[in-house]
Amino acid sequence: MPDDAKRAAQRALVDRILTGPGCTAVDLRSRAFAGAGLQPSVKPLLDKVVTDPTQITDDDFAATGLADDQLFELVVCAAVGRSTRMYESALAALDEADT
Repeated sequence: MPDDAKRAAQRALVDRILTGPGCTAVDLRSRAFAGAGLQPSVKPLLDKVVTDPTQITDDDFAATGLADDQLFELVVCAAVGRSTRMYESALAALDEADT
């Protein structure tokens, strides 16, 4: 797959999870994606998603008070947000190395 197609696919994924239909408000999905401005009830869970996912427990999910569908969407947004930041950093490093 050419680089432009990969970047387009990644942008389409981000657009879909942030603005597509879902059970969770777009604003909350965007905050989960950015890892900023999170409600205290979901912050510990989403922090673990991006820093140490093997440490997530059932209690982390229960502490949020959210429905399973909402939790799924927020976890996906947090994970894709983190991977997007890493992807963009890697592309920037490659671009810098080429100059």
